Amino acid sequence: MYARGFKSWCERVALQQRTELRLKSDDPLDPVALAGHLGIEVWTAAQIPGLDPLCLSVLVEKDPDSWSAITLCTGAKDLIIVNPAHDGGRRASDIMHEIAHILIGHEPARVDVTEDGLLILSSYNKQQEEEAKWLSGCLLLPREALLLIRRQRIDPETAARVYGVSTQMLTFRQRVLNLVPQPPRGGSDRTFKH
Repeated sequence: MYARGFKSWCERVALQQRTELRLKSDDPLDPVALAGHLGIEVWTAAQIPGLDPLCLSVLVEKDPDSWSAITLCTGAKDLIIVNPAHDGGRRASDIMHEIAHILIGHEPARVDVTEDGLLILSSYNKQQEEEAKWLSGCLLLPREALLLIRRQRIDPETAARVYGVSTQMLTFRQRVLNLVPQPPRGGSDRTFKH
């Protein structure tokens, strides 16, 4: 599914971005801070100028699960618009997923507008989506961070909170890298030691 060396490249990109932001290899990486570093703006749907309040209501209240995030590429600047109805961990994944598309250099999908004003995604590239999913996971939870979590036997809720991710993302990354944590010794939770 992935090109040879792609997964290793993703881990190197995650380390490179942390280095550029003066973070350690196992430090949490804030998606909004990374976006700012890369010159990408991040807005919520409520920040879109001139957006009809009825449209906003449909997007974030009536049908919040119909979308997560979208990137608009203008040539001069990229803009990620996220769904503010999603919780922090999911929003972090959504933003990082969009950043991953940009870092990889994926061709944006085309969006068409119907006569009655509905947006329709006219193309979907499964390979690009899988690549962005993998890179975004590496950016949020690189191998070094997962090793730290396992070595210090950090409970999943604490680790997810510290790294700003959902427990589902944490579990996914641990599972695909075969870094499932061992149970804590003595039943006590541990904290991060940096």
